[in-house]
Amino acid sequence: MSDVNTQNTLAARVRTLRKRCGLSQTGLAEQAGVSASLISKIEQGIIPETTMATAHKLARALRTNTSELFASSLREAESETLIDHVWKPVEQALNGTLPPVNEDPSLDDIQRRLRALKPLLAENRYREVALELPGLIRDVEALDDVRTPRSRLLNVAGWMFVQTHQYALAEMTLKQAVDAAEDRLDAAAAVVTLGWMQLRHGRLTEARELSVKWADAIEPRFSRATTAELALWGRLLIRISGAAVRDNRPGEAEDAIQLARAAAVRIGREIQADSSTHNTFGPATVQMIVAENASIGDKYDKVLTVAERIPKKLLHVNGSGRNRHRLDIANALLATKRPTEATAVMHDIYRTSPEWLLKQRYARRIMDGIVYRRRSLTPEMRALSEALTITG
Repeated sequence: MSDVNTQNTLAARVRTLRKRCGLSQTGLAEQAGVSASLISKIEQGIIPETTMATAHKLARALRTNTSELFASSLREAESETLIDHVWKPVEQALNGTLPPVNEDPSLDDIQRRLRALKPLLAENRYREVALELPGLIRDVEALDDVRTPRSRLLNVAGWMFVQTHQYALAEMTLKQAVDAAEDRLDAAAAVVTLGWMQLRHGRLTEARELSVKWADAIEPRFSRATTAELALWGRLLIRISGAAVRDNRPGEAEDAIQLARAAAVRIGREIQADSSTHNTFGPATVQMIVAENASIGDKYDKVLTVAERIPKKLLHVNGSGRNRHRLDIANALLATKRPTEATAVMHDIYRTSPEWLLKQRYARRIMDGIVYRRRSLTPEMRALSEALTITG
């Protein structure tokens, strides 16, 4: 059990702020939309940490910032499962411990192989990416060419580490990607991924401040900006908005999303946001983030209204961004008492992107909610629940 006698513990912070707000444990539970027993267990130190979703609800009810209330107690994205052995060679390549090959690598070959990763990323074929990365990393490190695409390759590796919950490796790799960048756009692309890692790891202040710093550094002049400059600036603004809304800073989140919308309107369509990952940016991407922010604020009707306006055909129909949006739709359907429709959305994601879905704790929480609300489960619900439980 945690030491509840110091003001640095989650238990003490929640109890102190609750009393300042004049709330009982039951009153806080009602305002936050959680159980009174959860509040009791947190204040007793029985539950020393919580999820990002619960953290945001409690911070909002206590009228404080999520990061200030929970500090290091967030566990939204801490690794809970053993890392698949397929990623070990990638780590070895980054450490320079893979055996060398006899042939000298060529820049053209490396660039071709790097381009070939993009459809694999877009289709969430992570194991195939993992098999390609070690040789690519080894070869790019051995390349005797000043035009090396090292930063872009490291950004891909870092992106994959985030996606598979390997956060220490992700942070190390992405910082190397920033340092290795030949221009500010490649550096900004790596910062976008690094900010995503910090966001998923509950480091909201770091994610927001890093993204603000780089958004200010690369802010384009609309009259002569390239689409690449606008897209990366827009992705950074999305990071700012995501960190701010989770940190109970709705004004900052809205300001950032309005600027991102302006950049998206200027571009006028969905485009590839950088030269390494499969991130996209455009009007539809901004709308998906608007829906995500609404979901975090429990505005489920808005999630569904926004979702209806987003085109079904996007640059990457089954990419991770689109799939994350579909989870927001499933969650909103569940919250509005439509578990059958929520299951249908979940099943469709599982059909097209099983490798991605089974990595998502958000998906497991939604499925747990479906199971809890149903007296009996359909075969489809049982299959999804079993698949997500096994991987959890």
